[in-house]
Amino acid sequence: MTAATAPTIGVDFGTTNTVVSLTHGDDHARLVRFSIDNRELFAFRSALSFHTVQGAAGAVNERVVEAGPWAIEAYLEDPLETRFIQSFKTFAASAAFTETRIHNKRYQFEDLLAAFLLRLRDHAGAQMDALPPRIVVGRPVTFAGSSPNEVLALTRYEAAFKRLGFSDIRYAYEPVGAAFFFARQLKQDATVLVADFGGGTSDFSLVRFERAADGTLRSTPLSRSGVGVAGDAFDYRIIDQLVSPELGKGSEYRSFSNKLPIPQRYYAAFARWDQLALLRASKDMRDIRALERTAVEPDKIAALIEVLDGNHGYALYRSVSALKEALSSDTEATFRFEAGSVKIEKTVARSDFEGWIAPELSAIETAVGEALDMAGLAESGVDRVFLTGGSSFVPAVREIFLRRFGSGKIETGGEFESIASGLALIGREADLDLWTMRAA
Repeated sequence: MTAATAPTIGVDFGTTNTVVSLTHGDDHARLVRFSIDNRELFAFRSALSFHTVQGAAGAVNERVVEAGPWAIEAYLEDPLETRFIQSFKTFAASAAFTETRIHNKRYQFEDLLAAFLLRLRDHAGAQMDALPPRIVVGRPVTFAGSSPNEVLALTRYEAAFKRLGFSDIRYAYEPVGAAFFFARQLKQDATVLVADFGGGTSDFSLVRFERAADGTLRSTPLSRSGVGVAGDAFDYRIIDQLVSPELGKGSEYRSFSNKLPIPQRYYAAFARWDQLALLRASKDMRDIRALERTAVEPDKIAALIEVLDGNHGYALYRSVSALKEALSSDTEATFRFEAGSVKIEKTVARSDFEGWIAPELSAIETAVGEALDMAGLAESGVDRVFLTGGSSFVPAVREIFLRRFGSGKIETGGEFESIASGLALIGREADLDLWTMRAA
């Protein structure tokens, strides 16, 4: 499967987590690890924080940028003065996102990504001191967003990764990276369907693996498909059902002698964690404050203002994640969110959650069918199914594959490491152009 001996690096820049893997001239991929608070991590949270530190007397305040778990720590220490951004990968392919201003400084997407990558490299220390010129970066089959611009996304990626000094930047589909990771377990020829569930996208790839007479594992891409919904879309359904109504969604405000509905766009921002961070600094915030005076239920608008002013997006994210995790093993769980004076506690049945995410489940199953159709295969033509990524633990997601392929074909594992390790291994391929692409 590989003939190269030069060191390679694979980067899985994910919506929720980023993972980096290196090979050192051999056939093994090793994860870059990060040490914080006596813990060792390899899943580096895809988050940024921006805050200022007061300088000495007469000195200009220093702008501090942090990333990963250090960004979360900075935010938790001073949430009101920290601009915290997560899931920013979701606007990589959005032409509508041109820039954001943070502490009076202009940031385009590539500036955010470069800042994130540079801090990640700093925290990796000696592990990333001497990097090879070639890097293989994962990309989704379909970028998140209503009208994703793939060329724009890769151009932005290119600009950011060049700032780290890479001169040979390749891109490979994320599920293909996972397929290369999984292929190391194969004992015989197999057609493998890889399903990769991230925070912003769900991606599928069919690959044929065959052993040559010399024992080399040969691989042939058959098809790929994807859809721009995954874990973050599940999160929004939970918020939309449990949280937004307590913050005024569906209620009304008075305008002269009329009663009008509270604008839905204020709650649409909860659909994406990155947009929630931006709403706090938008012109809509002024309108939301004004609504409190005319709202039929002013306490709910006051709660919305408190959640936004208090920068409680991360606390909300943790509450939603805890509920999803609990419902993966239990048929019923309690949702708890507490931020300042805002307290929401509700019991949720797994069947209710599955009803909320039914549109996303349908879109995911449609994309699976498209991958099979493009390869000209029925379910019986697939030997193994490899599920990876956080949302693969959602029972309703897993049920799609159990129903179509049967439990005997399903494999799981390496939920966080599979893509990055596979990308590093792809970088060792002799026929690299078969598996990778360059930015336009």
